[in-house]
Amino acid sequence: MKKAWITALFSLLLTAAFPTIAYAQELVVGGQVVGIQISTAGVLVAGVAEVETPQGAASPAGDAGIQEGDFITGIDGREITSARELIEGVTAKAGESVELTVVRGDKNLRLQIRPVKSSQDQWMLGMWLRDGVSGIGTVTFCDPDTGIYGALGHSISDFDTGITVPLGEGSITEAEIVGVTKGAIGSPGELNGSADVNRVLGNVLGNTEHGIYGRAYASLGGETVETGEIHAGEASIVCTVNGRETREYQVEINRLYKDAGGEHVMLTVTDPELRAQTGGIVQGMSGSPILQDGKLVGAVTHVFVNDPCRGYGISIQDMLDDAGLEDKAA
Repeated sequence: MKKAWITALFSLLLTAAFPTIAYAQELVVGGQVVGIQISTAGVLVAGVAEVETPQGAASPAGDAGIQEGDFITGIDGREITSARELIEGVTAKAGESVELTVVRGDKNLRLQIRPVKSSQDQWMLGMWLRDGVSGIGTVTFCDPDTGIYGALGHSISDFDTGITVPLGEGSITEAEIVGVTKGAIGSPGELNGSADVNRVLGNVLGNTEHGIYGRAYASLGGETVETGEIHAGEASIVCTVNGRETREYQVEINRLYKDAGGEHVMLTVTDPELRAQTGGIVQGMSGSPILQDGKLVGAVTHVFVNDPCRGYGISIQDMLDDAGLEDKAA
């Protein structure tokens, strides 16, 4: 599986970031939307393309064996962390071959590639590059003793390749919702947010299957509650769908199931006000805390494309495990 080496890397990063297990019998409930900015560990090849040259179309990257989903981490033995560094390195060689250090799955490769001069008189390799991701998401919890928080409930993945983005560094910032695109059958909606990159709330230290994690520099969330086990029945979610106002809305937990990725739930939004505002679950609500019996039990993760009133969630214990927190109540 493509994500195997990435998962191992994230485990090491989280162990280094949170070497001492903290105990999280009680957590601050999130629900507020935040801006998320992360840079990748290396430069992602989002696609391989042909370059138009005076002599016709050429594909230096394709000829060298570069593939979509590769991560370029070095050029001519020198580490790089951004697309700009790669472009500058290629330009400086003025058409000479360069050696790229490439991570592909669990393999480390060294590939020789010779750029071509485009019809616009630029030295090019024929690759679409990406070195960062930004957007908005919802905070699930914050540990009042350590400041460790969890958000999203799922990993940040590259839109084009679907690969979990290996984390270089990142931050969360203040944000607000300025509009909502309602969800409809076959068309997931979204929260339209505006992030204030100058008001940093915390760092991002891990990007895992069950969310992003880091340490907060400022207060996150509202009330402090105990954690608990999720079960079928009535529940509620906490989220922000207007400005910075965090509110609680009613849902129904329909089904619980487990797989290799942990414990998951299917849920239905039953709150008439939320259904009227958003159509149900929309993008940007991922990470919204699930409350049940007065306890924090999980987080919303995804929406059903064919039914925006229904979606998926995960248990809070899976998020605590990835964050390096241990639930005393478990």
